[in-house]
Order: sequence, then structure tokens, then C-alpha cells
Amino acid sequence: MDDQLALRIQLFREGGQVSPEVADFVTAELAALEAEGRPITEESAGMLTSHLMMALTRLLGGAPIGEFVTDEQVAAELADHPEAVERARRVSGRAHAELGATLPESEINFLALHLAVLAQQPTH
Repeated sequence: MDDQLALRIQLFREGGQVSPEVADFVTAELAALEAEGRPITEESAGMLTSHLMMALTRLLGGAPIGEFVTDEQVAAELADHPEAVERARRVSGRAHAELGATLPESEINFLALHLAVLAQQPTH
């Protein structure tokens, strides 16, 4: 993880926007991606990081997350990326087990989009 992405997470944590548990969970997920050789930088994973931290924070805070109008379109775009969808489902399962946050299908799809983009980056 590069310094800029680490700073993003630190600012979310220190600013009180996310709980330490959420920040730790997201950091661990990013570390797992990096261990697979994925480039985990501000440029490649900044939006993924923010999206996942805020979605988990909303869920843990009891805020409803509705379905998006674009759900069908997103699902169609993901048809060529079943590995990203599967990984998003595993992240969702871990979020449920570790944090008690259950991501709705629309959030899983958006997470999968981020993961599909990340998977297209050259590995190191």
C-alpha cells in the first residue's frame, strides 16, 4: 500500500468517519489483495477503499442502503468478471462475520466493479 492510500485510511479513521474496526477490516482486505500481487495504491484502490469503508459504516450505523437504478446495468457489466463478483461476495461474507455488516446485492455489485478494475491493473 502506498503512503497516499495509507493516509486516506488514516484520515477516515482520525476524522471519526469510520470506526477503527472498519478501517482495520478494509486495511486487511487491501493487504490480502496486495499479497496476491495487485497494485494497491491511491490511484488503483482509492475509490475502492473509500466506497467499502463508507458502505460498511452506513450499514453498521443502521442506515438503509437502497437498490440502485443501475443495478441491472452493473450486473450486466460484471458478466465478464465472475472472479470479481465471487471475491466481492467473499468480502461481504467476511464483513458479516467480523463486523456484523451484511452488504446488499447492489453494494456487492459496486464492490465487484471496483475489484474488476483493480484486477485489470498489471501485477507487480
